Amino acid sequence: MKAGSRPAAPRGRTVTARRVAIDALIAVEQGARANVVVPELLTRSHLDGRDRNLVTELVYGACRMQRACDWLTDRYARGRLDAEVRAGLRVGAYQIGWTRIPPHAAVSATVEEVRGRGRTLVNAVLRRVTAEVEAGLVTWPDRATELSYPDWIVDRLTADLGPDRAQQAMITMNQPASATARPDGYIQDAASQMVAAHLTALGARRVLDVCAAPGGKATALAQPDNELVVAADLSLSRTRMVVANAGKVGATQVAAVVADGTDPPYRPGRFDLVMVDAPCSGLGVLRRRPDARWRIQAADVERLGGLQRDLLSSALTLVCPGGVLAYSVCTMTTTETAAIDTWLARNAPGLTPLPPPGPPWRPAGRGGLLLPQDEGTDGMFLLTLRVA
Repeated sequence: MKAGSRPAAPRGRTVTARRVAIDALIAVEQGARANVVVPELLTRSHLDGRDRNLVTELVYGACRMQRACDWLTDRYARGRLDAEVRAGLRVGAYQIGWTRIPPHAAVSATVEEVRGRGRTLVNAVLRRVTAEVEAGLVTWPDRATELSYPDWIVDRLTADLGPDRAQQAMITMNQPASATARPDGYIQDAASQMVAAHLTALGARRVLDVCAAPGGKATALAQPDNELVVAADLSLSRTRMVVANAGKVGATQVAAVVADGTDPPYRPGRFDLVMVDAPCSGLGVLRRRPDARWRIQAADVERLGGLQRDLLSSALTLVCPGGVLAYSVCTMTTTETAAIDTWLARNAPGLTPLPPPGPPWRPAGRGGLLLPQDEGTDGMFLLTLRVA
């Protein structure tokens, strides 16, 4: 099967939640993103609401707990496993270890959806895992496997947050993300809403969101008193998402443009507020991007830190005297949060820090850091600086 292709159920056979979940995990293993492939497959499945919810739980849960699921099953499954078997084992192991579904029912229903000769292997392995879990005999080899994170994420967050805070953050991010609707109906995590509310209170009339897609913060900043909100993004397809989302919530002040934030096509000093909601490692949003923990690499943190500094250097030239430069990221690494503030303090000493959001936000440099466990939200950092 080619990467990006979507498996289809055999003709004449009823599509089930577990079959859709297996298909989704196969696609994710081939490079698709869970938050993209799951809606696509659900649209074609015609499953009812209860089964659609089950698909989402199984796929997102199996992606989050992938390392733990693989450890449970790989001790009983020798040799190279094809994509169908691997996906079936992950769907089954997740149900056994992390849901209220009776294990034997979960195994039977999952095995029924595995195609080909691998069904026998999946059945045998899942039954052995069931026996071990029900007997309370699981002894994890290390904390990273038990929590199902790459070693480098555990090490990085432990070093940057401290052992207790890091562990609580990782435990929280293994829980399903809740959907939070704004008054205008836009679905956005509460942490992002807090950022937008904090910036809206500044009363800026001319606003630039340098990295705006999909448009959540830009549309939230579009208030009746705004003269203009420019929502820029480097990608044309993602800029179209901003246009669509602005239309849905009636944010008529938003002007979406395709532009490179490191080489902006705007007149210097044009905006009262320039927001750099920068590309980052995303380690604060692993609840809602369950497969991202397996894509991001340790080296990406330093690379993204460089991009963040480039974006801020360009953004600073666009803020008018007395205006505000805002920097936010949905991650918790020191490199992308407090270290960015230290760099700004050294390279742009004329900037005056504004008070960060209060509790539950925690001080981080001159900004504020919200950890996932603080309010059950995404992890987020916000820094606001006034230009002389």
